[in-house]
Amino acid sequence: MEIVVLALVAYLLGSIPSALWVGKLGYNKDIREHGSGNLGATNAFRVLGIKAGIIVTLSDILKGTLATVLPLLFDVSVHPLIIGLFAVVGHTYPVFARFKGGKAVATSGGIILGSFPILFVIMISTFLLTLYLSKYVSLSSMITGVVSILLSLFYQDLVLIIVISCLTAFVIYRHKDNLKRIKNGTEPKIKWM
Repeated sequence: MEIVVLALVAYLLGSIPSALWVGKLGYNKDIREHGSGNLGATNAFRVLGIKAGIIVTLSDILKGTLATVLPLLFDVSVHPLIIGLFAVVGHTYPVFARFKGGKAVATSGGIILGSFPILFVIMISTFLLTLYLSKYVSLSSMITGVVSILLSLFYQDLVLIIVISCLTAFVIYRHKDNLKRIKNGTEPKIKWM
């Protein structure tokens, strides 16, 4: 029963639509009506600017991290990443935003931060380096996922390996349209890095 309650709390944490709230409260904009229409950090950067994008990114990471530490806070015997996954589901299909959310990259990173902070730092470094070289957020997200799978093997934690593999597959699936646009040369590149 405790695990079910934590999973529900994690889902509700993940469902907090950071990009929507920052857009409406700070900029009087419904981010779903601009850019890609996604409730994620990339669209926040694109539509609202760097300051808002950073706030949304940090908020989305924090949602995942808070969800992951719930089992530790309440001394519940379950792998923290299992609970963290419910925050990722909440971010992608948020109850507070008609079940249409973001692509789960930042929140996925947040659940890794909550359990494996050193791995998270390497992931962020990989993402930023790839972003600097390619200027594609979507490509950087996918490459970071693949690199993370390889890195997870060194931890010898089966749950970590499975979770990162599943998250990477999900992130790639959620970016399938971006892959087509990259191939066609129509995917927007960032201009601030």
